Amino acid sequence: MYNQERLIESLFEKVEVYGKTTYELSKLKLLKATIIVVPSLVSRLAVILMLTLFTLVFNIGIALLLGELLGKLYYGFFIVAAFYLVAGFLLHFFLHHWIKKPISNLIIKQALQ
Repeated sequence: MYNQERLIESLFEKVEVYGKTTYELSKLKLLKATIIVVPSLVSRLAVILMLTLFTLVFNIGIALLLGELLGKLYYGFFIVAAFYLVAGFLLHFFLHHWIKKPISNLIIKQALQ
């Protein structure tokens, strides 16, 4: 009887150690995935931010140039806004799947590395 109790205690101790080890391993795997994904996203976001600022300033310049050529500054801003409205509709209706799928795959690939 004592031998069975000791065997069951030993089994419970091993299960407890296994559970703690599995928990620690899961934490380390999550940490590894985070270490891979976050720096990659931060660097890409920095590049996207710089490109966005460039595009903004460039478009303001184009709008001012067009407005000067047309005689009223706000005409240039209307033309640039209309261009982006048309481009936005085209992206939404035709290229949405071409953009969404590669970005999703990139995030999944980075997370599973």
